[in-house]
Amino acid sequence: MVFTDAKETGNPIIFANDSLLALTGYNREELLGQSINFLVEGGADPETRAQIDAVFGDRADTSAEICCRRKDGSTFWAAMFGNPVRDRTGEVVQHFASFVDTSKHRQAEDRLRFLLDELNHRTQNTLATVQAIALQTLRGHADKEVVAAFEGRILALSKAHSLLGRETWTAVGLRELLDQILLPFGLKNGGAARFSVEGPAVRLQPKAALTLAMVFHELATNAAKHGALSESTAGKIGISWLIEPTPKGERMQLRWQESGGPPVAPPGRKGLGSRLIEGGLAQELEGEVRFAYEPSGVVCQIVMPLPHVELDRSG
Repeated sequence: MVFTDAKETGNPIIFANDSLLALTGYNREELLGQSINFLVEGGADPETRAQIDAVFGDRADTSAEICCRRKDGSTFWAAMFGNPVRDRTGEVVQHFASFVDTSKHRQAEDRLRFLLDELNHRTQNTLATVQAIALQTLRGHADKEVVAAFEGRILALSKAHSLLGRETWTAVGLRELLDQILLPFGLKNGGAARFSVEGPAVRLQPKAALTLAMVFHELATNAAKHGALSESTAGKIGISWLIEPTPKGERMQLRWQESGGPPVAPPGRKGLGSRLIEGGLAQELEGEVRFAYEPSGVVCQIVMPLPHVELDRSG
């Protein structure tokens, strides 16, 4: 910890305890009288200076994470916590600051980030290998429609993995997931007028993101083959959702509604896509799905819990 003189330019150090001396390698005489910036790596950098000014301002309990410099030239990261010291009149006469070495924490974060990057890379390679093996195996033994369906499902899963990888497998935005999965179906490639997407900003946990990626892919694929997207221009898809509280947390109600396509009728039997949607939501997310085959188009209603849902404030 240190005390600095708030009345002098640069907040010169007037006291440093033994722990700070051991952390930085300086002796007391080398630090006393030095500006607080003396301890900071890149102290002249505008962004760093702004952080230091905030810590050594008039507000209590301010903090910043700063890269500091030792006497031997090595650096370390420290969380700096500051408080002003006032005299009887309320004027700030000194500043108190404590330094907490966060280097090991930063190293652990860097290591974890490296491992996640490596895991994401290997997962993508594995999915690509699975796709290549399956295509080689199926070629000549299955019709082109089956091969294309399998390839599309692998690609949808790969896109969801990529999104989660960029977010260190914490959560991804529902709208961002829709943008990626529906991109091949024209959502952002001149066909945006055929889609309407409306709902509050919400972020999905990994299991929910992966499951919904497959659900949206199956719905869009069916629409392209038989529903609203099978017509050249007339068909449209409306996607909307809302979040409501429940005794156990929150849940999301999502509606996928097709219109303007060819007339539809209930299928004679459930296809693999329908079974994937219903089974995935029921088994993985404890959700429910209801299909309605209205003359104007297919309607799919999804209800699923959102435990500890994190709202996306980024817009």
